[in-house]
Amino acid sequence: MKKAVSDRMEVVQGDITKMEVDAVVNAANTSLLGGGGVDGAIHRAAGPELLAECKSIGGCPTGEARITKGYNLPAKYVIHTVGPVYGGRPQDSTLLASCYKNSLQLAVDHKVKTIAFPAISCGVYGYPVEEACRIAVDTAAGFLEEHPSIEKVYFVQFSEENRQVYENYLKQIS
Repeated sequence: MKKAVSDRMEVVQGDITKMEVDAVVNAANTSLLGGGGVDGAIHRAAGPELLAECKSIGGCPTGEARITKGYNLPAKYVIHTVGPVYGGRPQDSTLLASCYKNSLQLAVDHKVKTIAFPAISCGVYGYPVEEACRIAVDTAAGFLEEHPSIEKVYFVQFSEENRQVYENYLKQIS
């Protein structure tokens, strides 16, 4: 991977709802109406206006992404993407990669310079973190090579264990 690309990706441990970036990515469900984990945390932090805007969208299929305002978050936008429920099927990796590609494309379309991703599908959707990490980082790196307008992609990990997986992988490929 080109150094210029690896310099534009960073792993952070913490709360994605506190990230001061142009857009945070929400690991949503297909209804976009909130849920547990990062989805619930983003909805709680953004406030009831986020739920109201999500209701007007009418959902989102797995692998796709939708964008809303950030409301009470420090981020201007929330990009909602629906990751696959892990089942070990070949399409799982394709759908997960699509989450990252479609989220990054929405970011470019809305002139987002900084974006923060959670570990999509790694919570209750059961995606193995090591595999999901490779897909996330490789997809983002490929996208960044083609789109210089995105200055920084943050991979925000809630747990120390996940942070370590992402740090190790980034070091390995840099």
